[in-house]
Amino acid sequence: MALSLSAASHSLCSSSTTRVSLPPAAVSSSSSSPSSPSLVSFSSLRSLASSSSSSSSSSLFPHSPSLVQRKHPNRGSSNTVVSPTRAAASDAAQLKSAKEDIKVLLRTKFCHPILVRLGWHDAGTYNKNIEEWPQRGGANGSLRFEPELKHAANAGLVNALKLIEPIKEKYSNISFADLFQLASATAVEEAGGPEIPMKYGRVDVSAPEQCPEEGRLPDAGPPSPADHLREVFYRMGLNDKEIVALSGAHTLGRSRPDRSGWGKPETKYTKAGPGEPGGQSWTVKWLKFDNSYFKDIKEKRDEDLLVLPTDAALFEDPSFKNYAEKYAGDPAAFFKDYAEAHAKLSNLGAKFDPPEGIIIDNGPAQGEKFVAAKYSTQKKELSDSMKKKIRAEYEAIGGSPDKPLPTNYFLNIIIAISVLVLLFTFLGNNNSSDYSGF
Repeated sequence: MALSLSAASHSLCSSSTTRVSLPPAAVSSSSSSPSSPSLVSFSSLRSLASSSSSSSSSSLFPHSPSLVQRKHPNRGSSNTVVSPTRAAASDAAQLKSAKEDIKVLLRTKFCHPILVRLGWHDAGTYNKNIEEWPQRGGANGSLRFEPELKHAANAGLVNALKLIEPIKEKYSNISFADLFQLASATAVEEAGGPEIPMKYGRVDVSAPEQCPEEGRLPDAGPPSPADHLREVFYRMGLNDKEIVALSGAHTLGRSRPDRSGWGKPETKYTKAGPGEPGGQSWTVKWLKFDNSYFKDIKEKRDEDLLVLPTDAALFEDPSFKNYAEKYAGDPAAFFKDYAEAHAKLSNLGAKFDPPEGIIIDNGPAQGEKFVAAKYSTQKKELSDSMKKKIRAEYEAIGGSPDKPLPTNYFLNIIIAISVLVLLFTFLGNNNSSDYSGF
């Protein structure tokens, strides 16, 4: 973003290093041939991580010193290596299970922003003017290869790859392209954002030669911020509304001046973490996804909150301002438009197998989700407190938000109460007759 495709460095996780260069130990000495593809393996990720400090901080689109990481395939090794020849769609069951593992990762590592950035950077290289795949760029998993990881805007994303390493190893039938987008959408949802209408089945590119050229991602401080945003995002096929909606993802994350040149070393909102303390956030609660980004920029109420040139442009450019003002006052509208824009971005340039994609449901079991309003006797929506009460009673008798009851317990309860009322009425009438003489 210049947006999360921006040049500011975010502290996105419990790890802290953004500027990393590969130590000699991380370069494989057992390459099969000089012409073997350069790619990132999980074994070299571990070597890289051990040579740097234990934090992952980066921007959604940062400009920092490049990292270099090479690993040639060596099938005789016990280390896990990404195969350069795999280009297949994903398994639906594994996608669903992987999403649950990503949720656990997010809750333990606080890495929501860097995972959002991972998906955005893989997809954000799309060029609508190029028809051929994969030359057109986009969500195709190319970000795992050395040439693209060396792009200045991707500095620090090796930390994101390290975070999802165990998940990729566990679910080998998920493409990298799908895993990047699954992690990104799940991070937004788990931070309190909207549910993203995602589909999967993205095919991976198979070689580093298929990576896009550098320079397709936005800057945070260009001379003409609004023009720059339009130049980059129009090339992707996105419009002004989508640019502004996607910018709202800056509600997540922090920027550090020693890594990006933007932001303060520390503020009252970042000095205690979570994760490594420090940096400057766009919002007070920088791990919560809401519309605070727009409200805080509009009100300019706190110098401890970051506003980049591309952020300020949203309230200066007349077209952008219409949407920014709307989102500042209407969180539901922001969530709706963001979810649609995020889903669109995640599909840019992708080749799907099957062509229609794969949809995974978000619940642990099949069945109609519980909606409290369906049990209202009026047309108006129930209050939140009443919804909670109904949900608690519903779950207490065996239901759940994702699993309907095996039979209609509410109807059975009503019938039982009716029978009891009739019985007591009948007995009451008999007793009245017995004592009518007194």
